[in-house]
Amino acid sequence: MRRHFILASLGAITLTGSAFAADLAPPPPPPVPLFTWTGVYVGGQVGYAWDSGNLNYTGFDPVSGLGFTTGLGGSPNGVLGGGHVGYNYQLNQFVFGLEGSVDGTSITNTVTGAFPAFGGSAITASTNSDIQGSVRGHIGFAWDRALIYATGGVAFGGFNTNYAFAGNTSGIHAIDGGHSFYASNSYSNTRVGWTVGGGIDFAITNYWSVFAEYRYTDWGSISAPGLAAAGFLSAPALTSAALNVNRTLNQNQVQVGFSYKFDTFAPPPVVAKY
Repeated sequence: MRRHFILASLGAITLTGSAFAADLAPPPPPPVPLFTWTGVYVGGQVGYAWDSGNLNYTGFDPVSGLGFTTGLGGSPNGVLGGGHVGYNYQLNQFVFGLEGSVDGTSITNTVTGAFPAFGGSAITASTNSDIQGSVRGHIGFAWDRALIYATGGVAFGGFNTNYAFAGNTSGIHAIDGGHSFYASNSYSNTRVGWTVGGGIDFAITNYWSVFAEYRYTDWGSISAPGLAAAGFLSAPALTSAALNVNRTLNQNQVQVGFSYKFDTFAPPPVVAKY
């Protein structure tokens, strides 16, 4: 009888110890989230841009009656960089989104050419873009953490242009006996255009991703108001000489960047692991 009691006591102690040990065991790991592109994201980017399009100058000399048009080449180029914010929504393998970006730039160019209405004269112009931005939609196709996408929308930019012309009227105008002249002007334009492009995005983790992108932007034309040749101080008859400037801007840019995605508004699906 005593032997049965001892064996029963030992069994109860063993069961109690096992239950206590089970209580002390670490909990199972939480479910592993599946990756999704859905969510709000913010990030930064840096890249390089180059423009095409001539600087065209149209002028009129009231003394000689000469009108002229001169085109100068040159491609503004430089570095750009800034930040972006957007939202993606993934439906099966398709990803739809909207993004806004702002960049500061060092895009600039200076050109010099002959001024044909006067002998020995020259014209110099410089242009730069200090800020650019865009609001774009995009659509992409995802292979798990890799996303290939196309993007397009509205672009805006600020452009500054400075130009000057100088020379001497000797041998051209008998009215002034030959005088040196100089005139200059500067102006700023804010342009709205369109932009299209595409790229590839890759998610390193569920939250961090990196991307590479190309875009083409058409800014249209920027124009300067007519410039009176105020530099002809010694030849009053020439003060009505005028110069108009027009520039067509088409921009190419390549950039790389990173994004951090928030899942606050769209919790990812989960799958249990046992």
